[in-house]
Amino acid sequence: MTHHPTDSPAVDIPIDTAPEVPAGAALPEKIGKYPVLRKLGEGATSDVFLCRDEFQGRDVAIKRVRHVPGDDEDALRYSDRFFAAEAALVGRLQHPNVVKIYDAVLESSTQYLVMEYVAGGTLRPYCRADQLLPLEQIVEIGFKCAMALGYVYRQGLIHRDVKPANLLTVLNNGAITDVKISDFGSVLNLDSDVTQVYRVGSLAYMSPEQLDGSTLDSRADMYSLGAVLYHLVAGRPAFDAQIQSALMHQIYHAAPPPLVGLRDGVGQALDAVIQRALAKAPQDRFADWDEFAQALSGLIARHEVPRGQLQGVLDSERFNLLRKLEFFASFGDVELWEVVHRAKWRRFPVGHALYRKGDQGRAFHIMAQGAVEVFRDGEKVAALGAGTSVGEMAYLAPSPDLRTHAADVLITELATTISFVPETLAQLSVGCRHLFDEAFIRVLVRRLHVAHERLAHPRRIL
Repeated sequence: MTHHPTDSPAVDIPIDTAPEVPAGAALPEKIGKYPVLRKLGEGATSDVFLCRDEFQGRDVAIKRVRHVPGDDEDALRYSDRFFAAEAALVGRLQHPNVVKIYDAVLESSTQYLVMEYVAGGTLRPYCRADQLLPLEQIVEIGFKCAMALGYVYRQGLIHRDVKPANLLTVLNNGAITDVKISDFGSVLNLDSDVTQVYRVGSLAYMSPEQLDGSTLDSRADMYSLGAVLYHLVAGRPAFDAQIQSALMHQIYHAAPPPLVGLRDGVGQALDAVIQRALAKAPQDRFADWDEFAQALSGLIARHEVPRGQLQGVLDSERFNLLRKLEFFASFGDVELWEVVHRAKWRRFPVGHALYRKGDQGRAFHIMAQGAVEVFRDGEKVAALGAGTSVGEMAYLAPSPDLRTHAADVLITELATTISFVPETLAQLSVGCRHLFDEAFIRVLVRRLHVAHERLAHPRRIL
């Protein structure tokens, strides 16, 4: 996890790059049991360090509350409050697009959070007019954030500080491949009986009802995400003023300038989705996070944003494809994201043999698109389409002998498959593997039923 100087005095927020530690500054050797590797950054109330969790064999980001000698009682309460908000979420948020909080430690001399380390930056640099991301990548980022914030809301939480500096980028060879929501110090816990603090967040991305101190629901975060997407598309915020009162007046009363015309490739459809998220009244925004996410992914599916460098299949497209398949009917959003990221997605031409009789099974395939036919000794015995599995004995069989294929499986329609080998399946969470087991049981029961019908009523089957 990386951290950035705060946009407002209300919260401690991430920074984009790790600053050099000033000459003479004391870098602690350890924080608790964690050796310190380097300083990542600092915010209004804390310092963040890259540390090593030797027991788990992974790097972690540790946010340590900074108590400066002479801090008054209000300042101490302020920092303690935001620490407590995140500490209450230890182990609670398990989503591929949310930074994990592993532990919270409160000792007599220090308090700190142990979090997932994300070796990237934040989205702040990409809000500049000279570093704008491709439109389809912005929409993809928006889709992932909407799905993640929907998950957060289902846990009874409203983030209240969604902004570019709190959205961390996952980089692969210098390219953004994923995004993770961070910094829950301002979170509103709807299930907590602890007195909540209102009017926290960053003004430029804050909804009108959040400014009012009104009762909030998920649509407050929806507005903030809309403001982030507007900034990423336009290279400037939806509202901007040097004086705070003037900015607040714009948020309450002004309409954001249309995005059409501010940048090449922005059409009415993209502008409409973002403008709806930025509606002044919550009831005029999307009804829920799923509707917002589907509106974003629909822009890609309908080719309403130009495709640039991301010419392959996007994660949002894969996710929505999985949602439609019978095999994954019982999978939740979190488990579907695991499949999107862990599975090997492959395309096969007509006539390709997925398996030949006598082959040793290592991988199984779930048909996402297309069809196969199964031949035993030259005789067609089955035809399988999208949503069915092929070769699952590679995973289920208790002995190697049972993993030898007894039939030929040929592609009969251009196919896209989702494949796993035992090693990658083992990397899935226990809950996700359990859902795979249940899906395979349903497949086997169906096939046993078909086999029984074939024996009992051969004329009907043929």
